[in-house]
Amino acid sequence: MFVLPPPPRYPTQAAYNAAIAAGHATPMIETNNVLSTPEDSFQAGEGTYVLKEDLHLATPPPHPSEAPIVNPNPLATTPQPATAGTRISLISLETKAPPPTFFRHPSASALSTSIAEHPSEGRYSNDAKLSSDGEGRGTSLSDAPASLNAVSAPAFGEGNTLLAPEKTKDLNKRRKPKNNMTKSNSSFISRVIINETLSKKLQERSIDGVFAFANINRAFQWLDLSSPSKSDYLTKILFTKAHCLSHDVNQVTKATGHLDVIMGFSTGEIIWWEPISQRYTRLNKNGVINKTPVSQIRWIPGAENLFLAAHMDGSLVVYDKEKEDANFNPEEEQSPEVEGETRVEFSKRMQVQKSVHSKNQKVNPVAVWKLSHQRINAYSFSPDNRHLAVVQEDGTLRIIDYLDEKLLSLFPAYYGGFICVCWSPDGKYVLTGGQDDLISIWCPSDGSIIARCQGHGSWVTSVAFDPWRCDERNYRFGSVGEDCKLCLWDFNVGMLHTPKATSVRQRNSISSRVTGLHRADTQGTSVSRLRSNSALTGDGDEEDGAINHTVEPRGRVPILPPVLTKKADKDPLCWLTFTADAILTSSKTGHVRTWTRPSDNTGS
Repeated sequence: MFVLPPPPRYPTQAAYNAAIAAGHATPMIETNNVLSTPEDSFQAGEGTYVLKEDLHLATPPPHPSEAPIVNPNPLATTPQPATAGTRISLISLETKAPPPTFFRHPSASALSTSIAEHPSEGRYSNDAKLSSDGEGRGTSLSDAPASLNAVSAPAFGEGNTLLAPEKTKDLNKRRKPKNNMTKSNSSFISRVIINETLSKKLQERSIDGVFAFANINRAFQWLDLSSPSKSDYLTKILFTKAHCLSHDVNQVTKATGHLDVIMGFSTGEIIWWEPISQRYTRLNKNGVINKTPVSQIRWIPGAENLFLAAHMDGSLVVYDKEKEDANFNPEEEQSPEVEGETRVEFSKRMQVQKSVHSKNQKVNPVAVWKLSHQRINAYSFSPDNRHLAVVQEDGTLRIIDYLDEKLLSLFPAYYGGFICVCWSPDGKYVLTGGQDDLISIWCPSDGSIIARCQGHGSWVTSVAFDPWRCDERNYRFGSVGEDCKLCLWDFNVGMLHTPKATSVRQRNSISSRVTGLHRADTQGTSVSRLRSNSALTGDGDEEDGAINHTVEPRGRVPILPPVLTKKADKDPLCWLTFTADAILTSSKTGHVRTWTRPSDNTGS
């Protein structure tokens, strides 16, 4: 007997457009989240990871006010809202001990002989070359106890009293946004759905439970992952046309009665939301400061009010959640004059259109840094709370001292643009993934690429270190991509070797006399030494600005294979994180999967 397939979860885009064009009313189909427990697992060296659950977040249909896509041609250039798939933020109100990893309490002498493996190699945050003032005044994590990690570097904007937030004795009575979201008549917000038993759930939940905030297209959800009914959202917000691309939760101001959440949208607007009181404030309203989409947004480490938004015009903008917005005109920039005109060499420096030390701090923005004219895809704060790694669509990785507002180094991709970036837990290495289907491991203090990791068959969308499986010599990190694969990698700098082809060189050739920055050839190297092909190209001048590094040939960089490759979903993956007891991944279609660790591998 032939059985018809079930109806689609939502009407297809073509059917939706056809109904709009015909003038028929199209019902808004809004489903609930679905929690399932499919059977799946994968084997790694430390044991078996088991798929615990698959939480499918309801994907909202297009808003009726959205104009239908007239031309269905995939090559059409009609602008569409930027999307980012499903991104998750996890937060616990309990103050937990940090991951049991090596970099929390080791002595400086132990680091110089173990991880660095270079007797003369200094710590990243203390390296004179990477300190813009030449004095290495950033404090490394190796010199501070875990309780001081948040203040391992001077506070952002320290010395500018205009940025100091008001002191609040009661953490649960911090200043909240001014607008009530449930009673809002804003055209920006389409609908707010609050769980009927929200107050009861918040009172009864355990303090060691984990909250999750998730964005998928024009929807944003607040979930309690410690609840038996974790598929039931605490709050769900539907926006009219804007897609939420990124969000973050403030770790400094979190309390049982207060949470500060920021969201960045495809329209360039930003929302500061306090979920417990359901109040919100819109920033950069109608793009008064910057009209381009916000690709990533994060609270500045240790700051109560300040956060950093990466806009797709190549700008990094610092906002204060409690300040009003005003039309922004760049302040005077001390740029080199070329033939009577002012021009910024983005390859050597960044343009400070407004400094954090400016005395004009009555309104937003607090600071504006123009990196280039290309889209910024992602950025990551270093563990020492001093440096910023930024990746862009033009295929560049920039290392910035954001406290001194200076560009330090610029690294090029092998091919295409970079999509994601993260720091190692000790702040020594930086991972990037992008459109060349590779993960690259960089050592900014050496100014070198350590290895290229080959294992994905499509763009790499997210990379993250697993701090529970790192020690003094070994690093574990993971990656996901649009090929639906989850890859795990074990990285030990002492085991990396350059390809054999590099040892076969013409005698007396120029390249044979240039020291390569590979793990097998870098004993005693530092940033001040020659890079692999600087003698050939003449690049790498560092007289007035950042150190520009050149692309290393494929045959001269070690290739690192994955220790595990697993097709973790049927749809492209876009996010990855590690917790003490699991690996979490998410797909562009709303699937959030939890893979529990082997029972004996949570410590290292």
